[in-house]
Amino acid sequence: MFFTDLKIDSEYRNKNNDVAKNLFIPLLSNALSYKRAVGYFSSSSLVDYSKGICELAKKKGKMQLIASPYLNEDDIEAIRLGYKKRDSVLKSALLKGLEEECDEPFAKERLNLLANLIADGILDIHIAYLEDDDSLGLYHEKMGIMEDSKGNKVAFSGSNNETHSAIGINYETVDVYCDWQSEFEKNQVRKKENAFHAIWNNGEPGIEVLDFPEINDALIEKYKYDKSNYDIDEIQFKKSSGIQTDEIKYLSVEHYPVIPREKGLRPYQIEAIDKWEEKDYCGIFDMATGTGKTYTGLGAIVRLSDALHHKLAVIICCPYQHLVEQWVEDIVLFGMDPIVGYSGSRQKNWKKLLENAIRDQKLNVANRDFFCFVTTNATFSSEYVQKQINKIKCDSLLVVDEAHNFGAEYLRHLLLPRFNYRLALSATLDRHDDPIGTQALYDYFGEKCIEYSLEKAIKEEKLTPYKYYPIVVNLSESEYETYEDLTDQISKCIKKGTLGGVQLTETGKKLALQRARLVAGAVSKIEALAEEIKPYINKKHILVYCGATNVLDENQDVTNTDQEDLRQIDVVTDLLGNHLGMKVSQFTSKEDIEERQILKEEFAIGDNLQALIAIKCLDEGVNIPQIRTAFILASTTNPKEYIQRRGRVLRTADGKDFAEIYDFITLPRPLDEVSSLTKKQIKKELTLVKNELNRAEEFARIALNKITALSVLDEIKEAYGLEDYQIVFEEDYGDGE
Repeated sequence: MFFTDLKIDSEYRNKNNDVAKNLFIPLLSNALSYKRAVGYFSSSSLVDYSKGICELAKKKGKMQLIASPYLNEDDIEAIRLGYKKRDSVLKSALLKGLEEECDEPFAKERLNLLANLIADGILDIHIAYLEDDDSLGLYHEKMGIMEDSKGNKVAFSGSNNETHSAIGINYETVDVYCDWQSEFEKNQVRKKENAFHAIWNNGEPGIEVLDFPEINDALIEKYKYDKSNYDIDEIQFKKSSGIQTDEIKYLSVEHYPVIPREKGLRPYQIEAIDKWEEKDYCGIFDMATGTGKTYTGLGAIVRLSDALHHKLAVIICCPYQHLVEQWVEDIVLFGMDPIVGYSGSRQKNWKKLLENAIRDQKLNVANRDFFCFVTTNATFSSEYVQKQINKIKCDSLLVVDEAHNFGAEYLRHLLLPRFNYRLALSATLDRHDDPIGTQALYDYFGEKCIEYSLEKAIKEEKLTPYKYYPIVVNLSESEYETYEDLTDQISKCIKKGTLGGVQLTETGKKLALQRARLVAGAVSKIEALAEEIKPYINKKHILVYCGATNVLDENQDVTNTDQEDLRQIDVVTDLLGNHLGMKVSQFTSKEDIEERQILKEEFAIGDNLQALIAIKCLDEGVNIPQIRTAFILASTTNPKEYIQRRGRVLRTADGKDFAEIYDFITLPRPLDEVSSLTKKQIKKELTLVKNELNRAEEFARIALNKITALSVLDEIKEAYGLEDYQIVFEEDYGDGE
């Protein structure tokens, strides 16, 4: 395509006719030459029209940039100290401008793009400034000339610099001239081109132009970490499910939320949002893991923002750092430019961004009346963030992912009335053994707007069906003795509950945690795993989920993995990797977000990584849809935990017709020994047996091989005289005596 095939207006005003979308990107995509002279240039401008620049680069086009450095008072004073310092000050000032921090989620990749443009000889930069005997001034002209492969030329001039703010935020005007339109426009193009050449070659009176190769070298050294193939937009938005890259960029220009084109919501998601709107934009989305909970939440944000004409502050909270990053990917697809705040955020200046967003919104700054802040629960609860939230004066929406966590005492006091719009997302909102926390969530967020169960999700093919294999193992003699001792101690740590009934003291809770760890790490599970995994030695997409009972501390957004947790995972790693010769890797909190992403990508391919040996990932919401076979060694009696674990194994993936779940059922002793026990001895063991049966029966209930799975459980029931036992989520307070 050539320039003559494009619709080009004679004037563009940024608030009425998007300059990046309607002028720069189409022209750059079809250009072989781009000559630009501006007062300021920064790498952030690449965010707005990287697609056009990349198309030019693919055609081996050339960019020539003349920019003036921003000089502060210190720079000017340094120059006054002596002429020899002038060059170094100018270079330093221009580098600062080029390195202007870009706060969108992919800043690192954009800076790499800038470095590659220079390294490949596509972009060349000159410095321009005005100088007389007494002072040093700035070059402020703003013009550009582009040329296509047919020799057609377009020149433009106007108020905008080559920065993200000028292109996408400020009010800017650009006048455009096409040399094929008329003799007048042809002359205008010629004048601009002649002026540019004169300046570039340092031939314009009053303007000094310098070529500093050191600037190019410095940028390449600092920011070039990989060879760019100039498909940066396609790479970053490869998960966009059919959305065209240019559509994503165009949707994101205003940074207001919008449903991505060709990515419509499903009918049940729209229905949930409709009910949320009917309830004055307050409510709960109770949706099974893998049914599009995040997209439904983002669709709700779009609905509310539209209703309020985008005058809205959105705060999104997630329990873990990697969940924040998963949200960021989807937030960007929905047209928003999120502020990402937590201890390890790539947006190092996120605090400043949050302060500015709240201030700009309060002052009614144009195009700054909407902002989205996504953070972890720990950072949200910090004194700093709470202080900033208190400054919000406009309508505000609180979205809480895995909302059951906010029922905890240290978080529920932050469920404040200042958020006039509220949305809770959770597959398991009701908190196990915490009626007060559960009620607090319903009191604050309101009623459920949707209940989309795992069973329904499987039936409607939103999740994968599965086969369930309960594998019965026993505590060793020494483990049973310890278990019995802990049970006796727990039975003495019971107090009257706040709402009636009884509950454990703090000491009792610690003892119960210790006992749960004992069951999770039962040594017989390793022998059973070695036997059950043999048919899968040459297969891939396997998860071995090990026992861990660490919980997330209230001031943390990453779960620690201690030596107790690592004991079982190290044994399993040795078994699979060394003894069985499988390609395996651990997946724990020791791996940072980037390492986890690499592991997930390798696991999805499967050639170099057959199995992940993990702790906590299924509880933390890690999205690994390719899992086909899961060996769950980590026993749990908490319905929230095991329902979530199952749901995350059932995410759909190409070629995944069904999943397989091997669940290791831990019993106090072999079943053939139970008949010799006294009633009192059997009673002491029933807590563990019933807890394991509760989980196993729930898993077996909707499995493809339900009859076979239930037959294993029937043997356990018969041995312990529980033939009529139905699933009941009982409190675990020892032997009841």
